[in-house]
Parts: sequence; C-alpha cells; structure tokens
Amino acid sequence: MFAFLNKKDPAETTEVELDPERIPAHVAIIMDGNGRWAKARHLPRVAGHKEGMNTVKKVAIAASDLGIKVLTLYAFSTENWKRPTDEVNYLMQLPVSFFDTFVPDLIKNNVRVEVMGYTDKLPASTQKAVRDAIADTKDCDGMVLNFALNYGSRAEIVTGIQQIAAQVAAGKLDVSAIDEKTVDAAMMTAPLAPYHDPDLLIRTSGEERISNFLLWQIAYSELEFTDVKWPDFTATTLQACIADYQSRDRRFGGLSPKK
Repeated sequence: MFAFLNKKDPAETTEVELDPERIPAHVAIIMDGNGRWAKARHLPRVAGHKEGMNTVKKVAIAASDLGIKVLTLYAFSTENWKRPTDEVNYLMQLPVSFFDTFVPDLIKNNVRVEVMGYTDKLPASTQKAVRDAIADTKDCDGMVLNFALNYGSRAEIVTGIQQIAAQVAAGKLDVSAIDEKTVDAAMMTAPLAPYHDPDLLIRTSGEERISNFLLWQIAYSELEFTDVKWPDFTATTLQACIADYQSRDRRFGGLSPKK
C-alpha cells in the first residue's frame, strides 16, 4: 500500500551479491524520516520514532552478521533540542526503552555498545541507561554499536581543538608536532580506532546533506543517499547499500592501479 513512499529503494534496483572480503569495516547511518513515515500513515511523529527503534534492532543484528566492525548511528544531534518539548522528552526515553529490551540480544550476538556525544547534558535516566548498556556489554568483542547521542560534529571539533590547545599551553605538546593523528585522538571516535573513520555513510529518507555528522571523519567515506525512510530500512536495504559501495573505486585522492 505504501510502496510509493520508498522510491529509489536500492534493494529494489540492486542485485545483492556481496564480496565478503570487501565488507566496509565502519558503516555510519543518519537515521532520517521517522516523522515523515508517521505523517504519511496519519500517525503521531512519536510513532515513527518508536518504529525507528525497532529498525535499529533489526539493522544492528544484520550488520553484525555481515561482519561489519563498527555501526555508528546518529540518534540525537545537538540541534535536535530545538524540536517540540514532547517529542524531545520521548526521544530521551527511547534509549531507556531500547537498552532495557535489547541489551540481552546484543550480548547474545556479541555486540558491544559505545556512545559518543555530550551525554552529561542528557536526563539522568537516559545517562543511566547509557552507562548500564556500556557496562553490560563491555566484555563483548564483536561488532561495536556506536550511538551518536547529543552529538554535533562542529562542537566535537571545537572541543578537540580546546583539548589540543590545553596540551600545548601545558607544555606537553609542541605546535609543530600537531598532525592528523593528533586530531584523530582528540575526536570522540578515537576509542573506535583503527575503525574510527567510516568507510560508508548512509542517509535515509531522501535528504542529501551531512547535517553536522562526523565532518572530520568522513573525508574519504563513500556516501549513499536513499529515499527509504528509516522505519522501512531493512537488512536487504543495508546489503544493497553495501553492494553499491563495493561497486565503487576508492582511490583516496590517488589513482587506481589500472589508470
């Protein structure tokens, strides 16, 4: 009935045959379209967020099964506080509900939870849910499910610059010694090394912008934009996005051997 809402679904146009040797190590997703998904069904926006939470569960397990090392999900940005209070309150409750129901499945699938962002600004109950999920999964050594929660890339970069400047001011770092590795270490993705930079960035729901997400880290990421709204994103859609990624020639500013 709602098939028209998902034009340009890569799963419908891409024959999914993946090379297991070329699975992207780090996939990052801007999960967009929950509200529009709900509106198209004459439902409140929070219904879209609830369905989106279920999608996270399915896609996380699918990504783990594919052999992805890190899956980073943009869950709440530093700009999302501008949304209506009722919606923000609901979004703050989602991690509590999500981790309460899903952590046992994550442990069963050997998935470890990480959270990056300004989590100290979150409500106490949300902070506790985050801390508990990280603690409960700390011994898992499979895929890292990394949530960007109250995260904004410009704020991250400013914070990183402040940290580096403090090292210089304290005489612990010479200005001439600052390089890309120094900046990498100051970013919130540093604990994900060696997979701190995404190989593939996916944005759902048809928008083609980065929205203040991982600006430093995606310098050479492959970008995939799909019209599929996040609640409709499936394991097959993920596989199709990866198939498209595998069809590309990643040169990192150089030339491919055949050129």
